[in-house]
Amino acid sequence: MPLAPLTTLGIGGPAQWFMRAATADDVAAAHRWCRDRSLPLFPLGDGSNLVIADAGIPGLVLQIAIAGTLFAPRRSETVVRVGAGEPWDRTVEATVSHGLAGLECLSGIPGRTGATPIQNVGAYGQEVSNTLVDLTAFDTATGRLVTLSADECGFGYRTSRFKQRDAGRFVVCDVGFALRYGPPTLVYPDVIRYLQGAAVSSPTLNDVRQAVLAIRRTKGMVIDEADPDTRSVGSFFTNPVVSAGVHADLADRAGGPVPGFPMPGGQVKIPAAWLIEQSGLGRGYGRGRVGLSSKHPLAIINRGGATARDLLDLAVLIKRRVEDRFGIGLVPEPVFAGFGDDADVAYLVERRL
Repeated sequence: MPLAPLTTLGIGGPAQWFMRAATADDVAAAHRWCRDRSLPLFPLGDGSNLVIADAGIPGLVLQIAIAGTLFAPRRSETVVRVGAGEPWDRTVEATVSHGLAGLECLSGIPGRTGATPIQNVGAYGQEVSNTLVDLTAFDTATGRLVTLSADECGFGYRTSRFKQRDAGRFVVCDVGFALRYGPPTLVYPDVIRYLQGAAVSSPTLNDVRQAVLAIRRTKGMVIDEADPDTRSVGSFFTNPVVSAGVHADLADRAGGPVPGFPMPGGQVKIPAAWLIEQSGLGRGYGRGRVGLSSKHPLAIINRGGATARDLLDLAVLIKRRVEDRFGIGLVPEPVFAGFGDDADVAYLVERRL
């Protein structure tokens, strides 16, 4: 089964075996099938945050297609229970149309709802962990369905236990969000400036959603078949979070001010896109069949016929350039599948500030 067409990047080899799961029982059956044959199980959503090796993925690739959305009102909030296979932006749109705040700034992010807790998806001042109350997942270690609270998910900046110590152990089946009726979140400068420019003085949830969608389109971060800049996994590297002292030292290296967004604990989040551009790799940079988006230097794009090796070569170049210039090791956002002990992947995922 070819997998490249099932990803936004359009890169990678085939699945050894492939199945779609419409229910949690399907997930359990797939697990038993793999266990009986000593094969690995790899869950797949929309492939919007995934880099697949040229050789493909061994074992069974299980595409999660569990559907359904349930709204359960409580005293001061509404718990929205969403099937893992529901498209994420459809989930956001549904909550906004119900007047529920908490996910509006996450509009336009590609992928399926069940994938959002894996890397604690976030954008424009909101993160999934802000509103997630629990999730149901199939535990491949025990062969049982489990419910995990938000505290048990081990959330961090663009990460969770599902991406770190328990990578590959759980298959998310549904996710619960506790949302409230009320005004939208407005903390991110880009969104505030956009709304001010549009003369929106008292923005609604939908105003913020539309603003976020518009901003993301200017960066090539909303999937559009006609836009080659969207043949990517979105932001390839996370924005590094450093101490205030490191942030000040970077200004000396840069010979001027370094942009930063204040974070809890006195830390500062630095735009990875700025670091990349300041390292000599700007928008539209090309390297054969891959390159950087003409709209945003944080997106590595498939310019046509690219291989996973092409992409890794460029990603390694970017990371080394930033390390040499600023002493900061960028960390990739996407999941790498089928690469085994590939040295380039090992270097890319190494965390070093």
